[in-house]
Amino acid sequence: MTIFDQRESDIRAYCRLYPVVFKSAENARQTDADGQEYIDFFVGAGVLNYGHNNPQMKQAIIQYLQDNGVIHSLDLHTTAKQSFLEDFTKIILEPRNMPHKIQFMGPTGTNAVEAALKLARRVTGRQQIVAFGHGFHGMTLGALACTANSYFRGAAGVPLEHVKHLKFGDSENLADDIAALEQLKKIYQDSSSGVTPPAAFLVETIQAEGGVNVAHPQWLEALDKLAKEFGSLLIVDDIQVGCGRTGSFFSFDEMDIDPDIICLAKGIGGYGTPMAMNLVKPEHDKHWSPGEHTGTFRGQNLSFVAGREALTYYQNDTLMQQVKTYGSQIKTAAEKLCAAHPTFALRGTGMIYGIDVGDGETAKQIVVESFNNGLLVSACGTGGRVVKLIPPLTIEQADLDEGLQILSEAVSTVMGVGA
Repeated sequence: MTIFDQRESDIRAYCRLYPVVFKSAENARQTDADGQEYIDFFVGAGVLNYGHNNPQMKQAIIQYLQDNGVIHSLDLHTTAKQSFLEDFTKIILEPRNMPHKIQFMGPTGTNAVEAALKLARRVTGRQQIVAFGHGFHGMTLGALACTANSYFRGAAGVPLEHVKHLKFGDSENLADDIAALEQLKKIYQDSSSGVTPPAAFLVETIQAEGGVNVAHPQWLEALDKLAKEFGSLLIVDDIQVGCGRTGSFFSFDEMDIDPDIICLAKGIGGYGTPMAMNLVKPEHDKHWSPGEHTGTFRGQNLSFVAGREALTYYQNDTLMQQVKTYGSQIKTAAEKLCAAHPTFALRGTGMIYGIDVGDGETAKQIVVESFNNGLLVSACGTGGRVVKLIPPLTIEQADLDEGLQILSEAVSTVMGVGA
């Protein structure tokens, strides 16, 4: 037995799919202790958008450490935070005419969602949140109440209340999904319906963990309009599909929506060091009192340093054009697999795609076969039936080509027919 088997909790999960000890990593490749290399189409569940050990970020961190830069600071002012805030404002917010304040909290996505829920309830004086089927928002109790997956919810041990789940507006049933929002509008308008508008609508534009389900822009625009009509906040959880994953910094950049709160984590720290933050409209942010929502590690200065370097990728459109080019290549390869296996279904955009193979056991076999041949992919969605592809945005062309070829061969082996 290894030390992991002896001492690490049985709750460990991903390591059961990838049963090796990893030692080093660079961009889209990880190497285990025996020297075996793996192309990474998993990237820390979407954390490492800019690859493992990004050299630009690594050098900035090394210099900061050599200069004895402040590492932990609660919410004290530091030069690292100052530089991050200045560049995020200049590069991301100001070009979009976004007045949002930036709130740092505990360093994970679920912390961002918890803070957003608290604030929405404070602002509106209402309790209920509307979330959506197949959505994933985190493991702490408030965020877990908004998460739809019964497996995760079952671990709570207490009732998960004050959340109503509605059907997510994917593009396959656009007319029906918009009609459902219109019906909800009529219910809210009816003073005798017994139903009041919620504090907030919490939505992912792409349900990454839920199966790479892509919301139709028109449905999101209708949802935004509904929220504003009834004084509810629109909270966009952009934790996994933001930070360039879809070909623009925010996943909703091309849509006509105006979120009240935007939750960011995962890729925002740049290097894989943890950070989470919410973008909050100023009129809502003023409802906080100092120190009312805190977190010991909300002053993640190494993440500020690396995150600031990540922002340089958005000073021009070179990386985002590459994302669109690579995304087209991923889509073409995945479409070929779906054409060879008509029971498969493809969903996604940018550099996040999901191949729905129909059942969790088949997806698991594809994941394992891919791993055995040097590719890290994961499964998501109901019963783990969707093979999710999220390589680093900075992946080398040769690694992308090889990874897609390994995936194709893995599908062929598992399905027993040509791919």
